[in-house]
Amino acid sequence: MNGPLLFGAAVGLCVLIGFVATWRMLGRRDPVTTRLREFGVSERDLTSPAGISDTAGRLRWSGTNRMLSASGLGPRLAFALVQADLPLTAAEFALIMVMFFLASALIGALRLGLPLGILIGLLLACLPLLYLNSRRRRRQRAFSEQIPEILTLLVGALRAGYGLSQAIGVVVKQVAPPASVEFGRVIRAVGLSLPIDRALTDMANRIGTDEAGMLVTAINVQYETGGNLAQTLDIIGDTIRDRLRMQREVRVLTSQQRLTSYILVALPIGLAFVLRMLNPSYIQQLFQPGLMRIVLVGVLLMWIVGFLVIRRIVDIEV
Repeated sequence: MNGPLLFGAAVGLCVLIGFVATWRMLGRRDPVTTRLREFGVSERDLTSPAGISDTAGRLRWSGTNRMLSASGLGPRLAFALVQADLPLTAAEFALIMVMFFLASALIGALRLGLPLGILIGLLLACLPLLYLNSRRRRRQRAFSEQIPEILTLLVGALRAGYGLSQAIGVVVKQVAPPASVEFGRVIRAVGLSLPIDRALTDMANRIGTDEAGMLVTAINVQYETGGNLAQTLDIIGDTIRDRLRMQREVRVLTSQQRLTSYILVALPIGLAFVLRMLNPSYIQQLFQPGLMRIVLVGVLLMWIVGFLVIRRIVDIEV
C-alpha cells in the first residue's frame, strides 16, 4: 500500500517541478531586477553574491545563496545563467536540481532499490545543467553566426557618417536576437552614463566567445586611439568570417564522431527498453541484488565516461 502512495507522490513532485520551472521561465519578471540586470551592471556585479541583480533572489532564498556562495558554485552558476539568458537565480536553479534528484531517487529506490535509486537521482539531477550548457552554447553559436552581419551594418553606418552609438542603434533595429538583445543592453547602459567601452566589454563577457572578444577589442582600441574605425572593422570582419568558415568545416568533418557519441548514449537505453518489452525476466536479472548490481553500476559509469571522452576528442578548438 505504501509503495503506490510513494510512487504517486514522486510523480506529483515531478509534475510540480515542471510547472514551477515553466512558470519561472515564462512568467513575468520583476521589472526592478530586470532593469538593474540589463542597465549598466558589470559582470562582477551580476555574478558576485552581493550583486544587485540577485537582490530579489537573496531575499527569497538567502540560506541557499549563502551555501552556494560558501561552496564557490554560486557565482559560476549565476554567470552561466546570465550567458544562457535564463530568468532564474542561482538559488532557484540549484533547488530545481535538488528536486530533480529527490523525485528521481525516490522513484528509482521504490522500483530498483536504494543504491540504484541514488545513482539514477544523481544522473537525472544533471539534466538541468545539460540544458543550461546546451542553451548557452546555442546562444553563443547564434551570436557568432550573426557577427558578419553585425560588422556589415556597423561599417555601413560608420561610413555613412554615424557615430559609434548610432551605428550600434542600427544593429539593434536590423539584427535578430540574441545580437539585438545584447547590443540593446549596450545602448541602455550608455544611456545611463556607463562608458561605451565598458558596456561593450561587459557584453563580450556575457557572450563569452572569441569572436565577440575580437570584435569588442577592435572597437575599443580604435575608439580610444582614433583612426578609421570602419576600415578596422572591415579587416576584422574578414578574419572572423574565415574563422567561422573553418569552424563550420571542422563541425562537418567531426559530424560522424558526434553522431557516434549520440548513438552510444541512445543504444543501451533503447536496447534495454526493447528487451524489457520482449523478455522482462531476462533483463530483470541485471537488477537482482548482489554482484549484478555492481556490474550494472560499472557499465553505467563506463557508458558516461565513453560519451565524455568522445565529446572531448571531437571538441576541436579553432
